Amino acid sequence: MKKLLTLTCCVGLASLVGAAQQNNNQNQQNKKKGGGNGAVQQSVVTPQSGKKFKTTGTGVHNFQQPGTAGNLNQGGNKFHKSQGQGNLSSNANTTSFNKTKNLTVNKNLTVNKNLTVNKNFKYQKQHFNLQTNNKQIVINKYKTVNFNGNYKIAGAYKWKGPKYSVFVNYHPLWQSQWWWTHHYNHIVFIYGGWYYWNSNYWYPAWGYAPDSVYVYDGPVYASSPSEDPGQVIANVQSALQQQGYYQGDIDGILGPETRAALAEYQTAQGIEPTGAVDEPTLETLGMA
Repeated sequence: MKKLLTLTCCVGLASLVGAAQQNNNQNQQNKKKGGGNGAVQQSVVTPQSGKKFKTTGTGVHNFQQPGTAGNLNQGGNKFHKSQGQGNLSSNANTTSFNKTKNLTVNKNLTVNKNLTVNKNFKYQKQHFNLQTNNKQIVINKYKTVNFNGNYKIAGAYKWKGPKYSVFVNYHPLWQSQWWWTHHYNHIVFIYGGWYYWNSNYWYPAWGYAPDSVYVYDGPVYASSPSEDPGQVIANVQSALQQQGYYQGDIDGILGPETRAALAEYQTAQGIEPTGAVDEPTLETLGMA
């Protein structure tokens, strides 16, 4: 009986040992195959140019080689790498923050290059065919001024130098035709107004004819009485036009556009911006 029990126990132990060994062998085979509980199956794809490194299992992560545009997707969030405005490169030297190369200074917005000071400019005076006997040209084209015995040239008191004293001291004078002809030898009719010449300047002869018209009430410099105010002004307009200061008509009338061009030229020359035809201006033009 003891022998039978002993034999039965040996057989049971041998069965247990065999079952354990068989289970152990099965587990090793499962490990080799990558199976079993809690095992993660992986497959690796050999990297090639433009190919993806793919890992399968819990979650999917796609990686691309550097230099190719790609996405990093995880939990539905996307991080895009682009080459447009607002780039943030991993290289600090190439990091840019909305840099716009078009924000440059507009080169068209420059000072007129024709308005330069030409110290060597010498104008050659010429004779212009002007319609100085046509009063309607002034009336139709310009705004005329009225006589004012208390008139003073605006800003003239600031002009320094003896060559401007004629403008500082100027005031209109109204006299009869008889009075003018008995006091001055040179009186001319220009565009509806009468002018007398005195000490190298032409002045309006107010009262010479009651219906006279004037655009400018003030002196006009002339080196000789042979040059009437119309010819002097026309030559000044031509000289300023050649240097790019004046764009209007050469009509021999000292209108607002001509006076503005004169002031701009005088400022560029460093002389008083009188806006008038004065001696210093004609000297710089080579016309004095």
